[in-house]
Amino acid sequence: MTTEQELLASIPTGLYIGGEWRDAEGGKTFDVTDPSTGKIIATIADASAADGVAALDAAVAAQGEWAATPPRTRSDILRRAFDLLQERKQDIALLMTLEMGKPLAESVGEITYGGEFLRWFSEEAVRITGRYGLNPEGTGQMIVSQMPVGPCYFITPWNFPLAMATRKIAPALAAGCTVVVKPAALTPLTTIAFVAILEEAGLPKGVVNVVQTTSSGAVSEPIIADPRLRKLSFTGSTGVGKKLIAQAAEGVLRTSMELGGNAPFVVFDDADLDKAVDGAIAAKFRNIGQACTAANRFIVHSSVAEEFARRITERVNGFSIGRGTEEGVTIGPLIDEKAVGKAQELVDDAVSKGATVTTGGNAIEGDGTFFEPTVVTGVTRDAQILREEIFGPVLAIATFETEDDAVRLANDTEYGLVSYVFTENIGRGHRMIDRLETGMMGLNVGVISNAAAPFGGVKQSGIGREGGFEGIHEYLSTKYTLTPVS
Repeated sequence: MTTEQELLASIPTGLYIGGEWRDAEGGKTFDVTDPSTGKIIATIADASAADGVAALDAAVAAQGEWAATPPRTRSDILRRAFDLLQERKQDIALLMTLEMGKPLAESVGEITYGGEFLRWFSEEAVRITGRYGLNPEGTGQMIVSQMPVGPCYFITPWNFPLAMATRKIAPALAAGCTVVVKPAALTPLTTIAFVAILEEAGLPKGVVNVVQTTSSGAVSEPIIADPRLRKLSFTGSTGVGKKLIAQAAEGVLRTSMELGGNAPFVVFDDADLDKAVDGAIAAKFRNIGQACTAANRFIVHSSVAEEFARRITERVNGFSIGRGTEEGVTIGPLIDEKAVGKAQELVDDAVSKGATVTTGGNAIEGDGTFFEPTVVTGVTRDAQILREEIFGPVLAIATFETEDDAVRLANDTEYGLVSYVFTENIGRGHRMIDRLETGMMGLNVGVISNAAAPFGGVKQSGIGREGGFEGIHEYLSTKYTLTPVS
């Protein structure tokens, strides 16, 4: 396996614009650090607003030819990229762990998951269809066709640096759209390495362009304001998403927004507690709790809450904390000090309002940004931890008495991304599908994401869907043509 130093030395450090790796305007750079140590692992180009516009120029210049490229050609490129990614799975996973902190096994899992978007949309690229037929009056033939939306701008987050890139880039390329992507400044290296794979897979110049930057607003604003841009996709906080939607409104851009979550995890009194505990561990502690789909509020029937908490605490006490590259580590560092501070604030607030910490509860002193995996029981309904997205390894348990009470508590949020329900009553499970206000739901499972499924939320958790048959239509415009009856 490649050593850390060899791997880091192999990653391009420039911007990728028009098929060329180049320096940022004025040679500006920024450092990427390992959150487990705080040490610098790379110094890379830091894009300016002018660099962002240059990237859009390249995407616009490539749009016409890429849209006219045969679907099979687009499909083959995506499939080659999938194969190359699998061949380099261990190296890309190590890179991800170095810049993001998650355990290496989880990084490998993200490569598998993220790669599936390449395979899925390589297959969807050749299945874009329309329809043709006589109109009801018999006066003309209707032709309905699908056309690429056009140049797209993608803003991706730091927590899943490969999967969030492939989930956007793959359907765009399959549909015939060109792309400018701005990865998060905290974790740009994985996206850069992936784009190098696309280049090797035969992607033409200018079809995908990368502008990593520490000046996100300054780079994004002129791109979004440019009338040549036709699509904006963002994954991140609801607050930032609202601002981007407002900016996109000026150009009436197509938008896809995958925003914040506050996922309820409801455990009924008839639940299989073995399943519920396994699901809770997966739904809460995957990615160190730093996922929009992470279970945020554990809403447990009062008759089983004590036993559920006991089993959860026992499992959490068995976790191993450390650098993600170390053998057996299950909990790595949080992304930065701000994340640690937020986790501490939410735990302290819950305790001040009557909750009890059964394990963990504190930041870990020393190198890196670590927070103890934590279980908090007896959380009162006025606690901040039930209102705000935690984004850390903190499992907070509140109780309920009736099904209606559980539904009210689960829906008592402006968010609606995903919910989890554990019950052995099939009728109750189907009622929850109808009653819970979320775009996705896991019934007796704790991980639901899949490239073949439409990912997205309702309310303030977002607009649009990524993945599934639905995902490619976010990058297609419908055109209707009427011709005379011949």
